[in-house]
Amino acid sequence: MALVPTPSIDGPIIAEVNMGSDSATVRATVVQASTIFYDTPATLVKAERLIADAAAYGSQLVVFPEAFIGGYPRGSTFGVIIGSRSAKGKEEFRKYHAAAIDVPGPEVDRLAAMAEKYKVYLVMGVIEREGYTLYCTVLFFDSQGRYLGKHRKLMPTALERVIWGFGDGSTIPVFETPIGKIGALICWENRMPLLRTAIYGKGIEIYCAPTADSRDVWQASMTHIALEGGCFVLSANQFCRRKDYPPPPEYMFGGSDDDLSPDSVVCSGGSVIISPSGAVLAGPNYEGEALISADLDFGEIVRSKFDFDVVGHYARPDVLSLIVKDHPLTPVTFTSGTKAESTQKS
Repeated sequence: MALVPTPSIDGPIIAEVNMGSDSATVRATVVQASTIFYDTPATLVKAERLIADAAAYGSQLVVFPEAFIGGYPRGSTFGVIIGSRSAKGKEEFRKYHAAAIDVPGPEVDRLAAMAEKYKVYLVMGVIEREGYTLYCTVLFFDSQGRYLGKHRKLMPTALERVIWGFGDGSTIPVFETPIGKIGALICWENRMPLLRTAIYGKGIEIYCAPTADSRDVWQASMTHIALEGGCFVLSANQFCRRKDYPPPPEYMFGGSDDDLSPDSVVCSGGSVIISPSGAVLAGPNYEGEALISADLDFGEIVRSKFDFDVVGHYARPDVLSLIVKDHPLTPVTFTSGTKAESTQKS
């Protein structure tokens, strides 16, 4: 195996692995970089620069972190205590809502144009706005600039449930593409065994795991999923310093910034690419913003499945089975026609 350097971006770059196999390979890149918080247009400009750098290296697939467009509101409480929400917290949510994007919408069109321009498959973490509810979402695009679909985070974690809605079974896709079957779960929903099994059942080969978890123990979860699913796991996280968020008092970390300097690291990344055998192909990187890339040898999937195929020869559906309710769940249904028709004045 040979180490291949990536082109330069701001911050350190990790060396990458070229697997050198006779099997079909796909070059993939996970992006480790910070949102420009509350500035979605500037974040889109940054995203394009990073996609261009990855494409220049020959990447066919580029995976961004959780909530890259719209931002992960790390450290914020949104003024919430049990039984009360502060006026400042409500204003903070208004700003966060304004930074989110509509799907479909102009930002989605721009991301599709980037995928087409640089001829890459693109997996992008966004904050999706539907009316006045926000969702933590992953968007998928093909290399011809077509929007393929989305996954909404099924179960936000802890205080995330205050600011994000819940996805349903209608957005757990795995897309069959010329470079492999691609899907994604977000952050801690990767720890939900039945949800993982649902996408194993769809034949996932390139398992994307955008996250906000930079702890060492996250690596154990990613290695386990690669082994369990017999798939490549691509986990992308942001690398953020305090100065990547608005300054206090506009934005406060846990109500106080006393222990943080502008250069304090508030999310240390840990982005990684792992093979179906559990081998780490690239990363984890905890040093700074980086493009983390590897060539994915699809022969590794076959070799791995020979040992263990979780929804194939190692399954026991006569004893254990899973039913997935994959229809959309909507709070209001109009039996006389569409919502638009039902709200027209007579």
